[in-house]
Amino acid sequence: MAKVLQLRRGTTAQNDAFTGLDGELTMDTETKTLRVHDGETLGGFTVGNSENNTATGTSTFDITSVPDEFWAQIVNQHSKNNSLSMIETEPVPTKNAGSTITYIIDEVTPVIVRPYLVCKSDANGYVAGDIVAAFGIGSRSAPAPYTYQSNGKLYICMMIGGENYWVSNKSTGVTTTINNENWSLIFRVYY
Repeated sequence: MAKVLQLRRGTTAQNDAFTGLDGELTMDTETKTLRVHDGETLGGFTVGNSENNTATGTSTFDITSVPDEFWAQIVNQHSKNNSLSMIETEPVPTKNAGSTITYIIDEVTPVIVRPYLVCKSDANGYVAGDIVAAFGIGSRSAPAPYTYQSNGKLYICMMIGGENYWVSNKSTGVTTTINNENWSLIFRVYY
């Protein structure tokens, strides 16, 4: 999967009223221009799409002329971790009873832990083997587990609270309560 770099962005008025950090880039969503900031100048300096230029600076710079290597260097420079690894847990049964599901793995320091439902038999528009991120528990959509490290292990805990799981139907998007026998829960740990 490609990495994405998303800049701070806002309207022309918002950009005009912003003094960014030295070297920071922002995007003007109205003029489709970039602003380069020096940490002092209100509004920064506009680059690209100069015919729509409304900011403090002026330029005939064409952003399409910047080589791909430059953007790759910027993404690598600002990426916290350029080579994440992933561990996927074994499936655990979904259950409504009890208040928490806890999964324990050898200790890693996670960047993100994300839960997914795995369809075990055709249900809710999905077929066996589908991995689904669009789910919720009770009134919570996209529930996130909490984690802690202890005694050389990473504990991943998902609060259930006796509420029902639901998924967004694959074809209609309508949320539907699941039948626990048709689904299991996995966690992907990115570190």
